[in-house]
Amino acid sequence: MDWELKRSATRLVGEPRGRVDETTWEAFSQALTDAVREAAAAGGLPLVVDLSGLDYMSSRGLRALTMAKREAGDAVHITLAAPNDRMREILAISRYDKLFKVTDAVEPEA
Repeated sequence: MDWELKRSATRLVGEPRGRVDETTWEAFSQALTDAVREAAAAGGLPLVVDLSGLDYMSSRGLRALTMAKREAGDAVHITLAAPNDRMREILAISRYDKLFKVTDAVEPEA
């Protein structure tokens, strides 16, 4: 799993690539938590997690999302964007599509 974080004046976009599984979930969790903290420190910038490069996420990856949401509280809004069909199914089965805003694409900056 690789992670890239891009920052603009209006948001942060985290881009995980590969798989979030038993061997990579801790790195994913740390990167996500760091991104939430950076967004909060920047005055509550929204955080978009671009899932388009992610092939798979295990339950530990979902746990990392839960921990990030808890860390974000009301200060940082997290959107999950551009999941492939497999990721969309994982989000639906786990009901994370009810916990997070899920969009079909990374929306252009306003």
